[in-house]
This record gives sequence, C-alpha cells and structure tokens, in this order.
Amino acid sequence: MRLTNARFTVTAAGIVVDAHGRVLLLKHRFRAGSGWGIPGGFIEAGEQPEEGLRRELREEIGLELDTAELSKTRTLSQVRQIEIVFRCSTQGTALPQSIEIRNAGWFPLTELPDGLPEDQRRLIKHVLNDGAKSGD
Repeated sequence: MRLTNARFTVTAAGIVVDAHGRVLLLKHRFRAGSGWGIPGGFIEAGEQPEEGLRRELREEIGLELDTAELSKTRTLSQVRQIEIVFRCSTQGTALPQSIEIRNAGWFPLTELPDGLPEDQRRLIKHVLNDGAKSGD
C-alpha cells in the first residue's frame, strides 16, 4: 500500500555516492521514456522515508547503504508527488537484480549520462554541493 494523501503520493529518493565519488543512476523498465534517474520509490504505509529508500535499493539492485542523510524535500506537481531526497553513501557497487531495473550505472559527477532529466541533474549537483549554488 502506497503512502498517499488526497492530493499527492509520497516517495523517497537517494543521491547515492560510492567510495570513488560516483553517483548511482538507474533505468527502470516500467517508467516508459524516463531514461536514467536517481533511485527511489514509493513509501509504504507505516514506513519511514529512509526505511523505504533502503528497502527499494535492496529490492531493485541488492544495494545496502552505509549512510542516508535527509537532504531535500520537493513537490513534483505534474505527477502529484512529494519526494523526500537523501544524500547517501555506500561501499557497494551492486548490479541490477530486479525485473524492474533495465540498467544501473555509477557515473562521475562530471560525466552524468545523456537521458538524465535536467531537474535531476540539478538536484544531484545541489545535494552533493550541500545546497550551494553550482553555477547551473
């Protein structure tokens, strides 16, 4: 059961960085036309946002997080979604394990892939710069 209110669905997302400073991005099978994106998913009823993010990463690619710090909350009006964003770190470099994930990759901040939406590109840079303006 998804956590929702009358107007918005609530999700948790992570800007996940590995020991080499690379950012984890995923291509989901069931998000047609979405291209690359940050990992995350719906929060289940009774679940804390960080727990939901950790569960999604375990289910989708078998990845365990070392840290997850609340970084930003944003409203995505077009899809009626409230997204709770965490800055995360991991020593792991797991590969896709779920039918939901078509591809996963670790990318240097300076080499984010084509197909990553501009709003997520800005969000990644914002979170990794501790909220400081990055010139974008």
